[in-house]
Amino acid sequence: MIIGSLKIIFFLHDNRSLKGKRKVVRSMVDKVKSRFNVAISEVGSNDKWQKIELGISTVGNDRRHIDSSLNHVLKFLDSLCLAEIVDSEMEILNL
Repeated sequence: MIIGSLKIIFFLHDNRSLKGKRKVVRSMVDKVKSRFNVAISEVGSNDKWQKIELGISTVGNDRRHIDSSLNHVLKFLDSLCLAEIVDSEMEILNL
């Protein structure tokens, strides 16, 4: 079993409230869930209104497929242009 995880940190320019942040996070999560077969959730910085931390994970039996899936999600989120990607960290584990 191969487990892939991806953590992405975004910065929201011109955002002034947690309500605005929640709107962007919900949009990102909904679009990724409808397009990709991955689990996605906000995993940190819940009280900071200009920073979003998303965690994405997927499981499979082919390391190349897991790597490709997570890279496609990263590129897709970047193409939405809802927030600037500041950092991303990917890890793939063999169990």
